[in-house]
Amino acid sequence: MAAAVAARALVLPAARRRLWGFTQRLLVPGAARRSLHFGGTRLRSTQAATQIVLNVPETRVTCLENGLRVASEDSGLSTCTVGLWIDAGSRYENEKNNGTAHFLEHMAFKGTKKRSQLDLELEIENMGAHLNAYTSREQTVYYAKAFSKDLPRAVEILADIIQNSTLGEAEIERERGVILREMQEVETNLQEVVFDYLHATAYQNTALGRTILGPTENIKSINRKDLVDYITTHYKGPRIVLAAAGGVSHDELLELAKFHFGDSLYAHKGEVPVLPPCKFTGSEIRVRDDKMPLAHLAIAVEAVGWAHPDTICLMVANTLIGNWDRSFGGGMNLSSKLAQLTCHGNLCHSFQSFNTSYTDTGLWGLYMVCEPATIADMLHVVQREWMRLCTSVTESEVARAKNLLKTNMLLQLDGSTPICEDIGRQMLCYNRRIPIPELEARIDAVNAKTVREVCTKYIYDKSPAIAAVGPIEQLPDFNQICSNMRWLRD
Repeated sequence: MAAAVAARALVLPAARRRLWGFTQRLLVPGAARRSLHFGGTRLRSTQAATQIVLNVPETRVTCLENGLRVASEDSGLSTCTVGLWIDAGSRYENEKNNGTAHFLEHMAFKGTKKRSQLDLELEIENMGAHLNAYTSREQTVYYAKAFSKDLPRAVEILADIIQNSTLGEAEIERERGVILREMQEVETNLQEVVFDYLHATAYQNTALGRTILGPTENIKSINRKDLVDYITTHYKGPRIVLAAAGGVSHDELLELAKFHFGDSLYAHKGEVPVLPPCKFTGSEIRVRDDKMPLAHLAIAVEAVGWAHPDTICLMVANTLIGNWDRSFGGGMNLSSKLAQLTCHGNLCHSFQSFNTSYTDTGLWGLYMVCEPATIADMLHVVQREWMRLCTSVTESEVARAKNLLKTNMLLQLDGSTPICEDIGRQMLCYNRRIPIPELEARIDAVNAKTVREVCTKYIYDKSPAIAAVGPIEQLPDFNQICSNMRWLRD
């Protein structure tokens, strides 16, 4: 259980962690970063940074006969991260088995035919390794961090837990209680609650509208057959990526994949399930509770899927809006126009823009925490900024946002685990890993005209989805909010 608990001890509960936009994780070398400020060395430093970026280790990809893809990046470290990225999350569930994917993630560490739960935990501890897992709306992930010399054991353990879990009745009953307690914890995380409501109203009566944990009645009724059926239906070779980063030999990883997965995944016969369509609906959910001190609100329009050509431009627009918290320094000197207005008017405690992409759809919007009396003013300023993106955003603003976006993506690639996650996610989303120079070129191609055109396409005169919790008496009427998606008079 220790491993499973560690998996969920992330910024958002890992079992419900979402793919927040197109979070690339690339590393800018510290020396190049420092030297960019010294006038005469700027050109040389920029050239050096570009050269280093181009020298990032190659991501090698091989596909086995059963469809499983093996992808790795060898950076020569003494440690590595290896994991299984599976194209199977809560979106592939129906109303009756909603919560199965997450339940199955809990059961992965509860023992296999070869190892009891105690044996598994002791083996991981003795290796000095970490074994984690998480479930999102479209993906399930199991991964291990270990010494590079222990790569064969790490792959063998991962293969064992997804192919040979015992799924014992006693363990199922025990985890049922654990998941129910986890649901109670999630209900105290208002950001999580609001985003679940946002999905529920934006994707009404579809798979994306359901929660990852599932409803309480499902958790109480899920049985071993449900778990086995989910594995045999979804854990198929073409839907799985074995990704690794750090001190990893691709040839060695490929041989391990053939040995542990080459034949076994053939046992899962049948067609790969079709991705269920999810239609966006402009609508709202309001949960008023005047006893709460602050109002929590999310507003979003429908965006696009991972592979859509407009994704990069929406990422730049998302960066333009930015985020802000009262703990930030800078005040009126912040680069984000919305942050300046928010700080000057004391309109909210915090806000965070988001661009959440799925395979064929997405949510582009903003989450905010406000005092009850400032909700209307804050929403007015947000929508005015959205309209400005559609009509009058400047080249200098877009240039700043592009630089910030590239810097954030580079700086986040800070170890074998985020690199491995980047590989696994991109292989599922694009069936390849986008090279850094290509990604930067696509960002550089965005200009103010492109941002205005794309934002007009997805934001202007569109009905948003809204989820609000707390003392929200001052939240404007939905029709008024919709009318403000066209133009705003100060």
